[in-house]
Order: sequence, then C-alpha cells, then structure tokens
Amino acid sequence: MPELTINPDVAFAIMLKAREFDAKVEQTDPDSGSNPTDDGGVDTLETGPSDETQREINSAIRDLNDDEQIDLIALILVGREDYTLEEWESARREASTVGRAHVAKFVTDIPLVSDFLEEGLSQFNLTVQDYLDRN
Repeated sequence: MPELTINPDVAFAIMLKAREFDAKVEQTDPDSGSNPTDDGGVDTLETGPSDETQREINSAIRDLNDDEQIDLIALILVGREDYTLEEWESARREASTVGRAHVAKFVTDIPLVSDFLEEGLSQFNLTVQDYLDRN
C-alpha cells in the first residue's frame, strides 16, 4: 500500500467542502438586490464570484505543501479510475504536472470531484464515516 503524504483527515475535510460546492449551481440572478430572508436563502445554493465555499476549498488547498497537493490530485485521478492504486506513482507524476498555482482551480473545475476524492481515499481503506466518527 502506498504511503499518503496528505493527512487523510485533511483530504476528507476538502472532500466534504467540495461536496457542498458540487451541489451549487451558477447564479441565476446575480443583481437581485434582495436579502437572503426574502428569497428563502436560495442564493446559498448558487455559486458566484464571492462564493464562501469555494474560497474555503481554495484556502485549504493552498495551505497544503507541494507533496500534499500532488497526493490530493492523485487521489482524484485514482478515484476517477484514470489510474489504479498499483499505478500510484504514475498518478502522482501526472498530478505534479498541474502546477501549484493551478491546483485549486483544477480541483474545483472537476464535476463530482468530491465523489472521485472519496473513491480515491476508499482505495486506501479510508472511509468518510471513519472521519466523521473521529470528528
């Protein structure tokens, strides 16, 4: 079994935040001028330039060191079935081509990234339920 340089709890935290982000849709009325109470909080399900969820994901990813960022992307690649766990080093090599400045955008631009990250972590026998039980 390959060794992860990223702490699995950090990867699960990013995965859960990405799941929130995955559930959002593009803004339908960016200049509505209404307050959240008047519109029933619908804006919380929309993403836009000031999306707090995306900022939190980007911040968490930027806080990772280079090896941790590479592992994060490699986990996604394994979870997406681009690579198998036996091809972990190849997945890491591919992940390293993204470049530190582009990792957050790379991750958030993948539809269903949270599912791929969860599947990648499961290949290491790590489950979100175990993470939730610890936290």
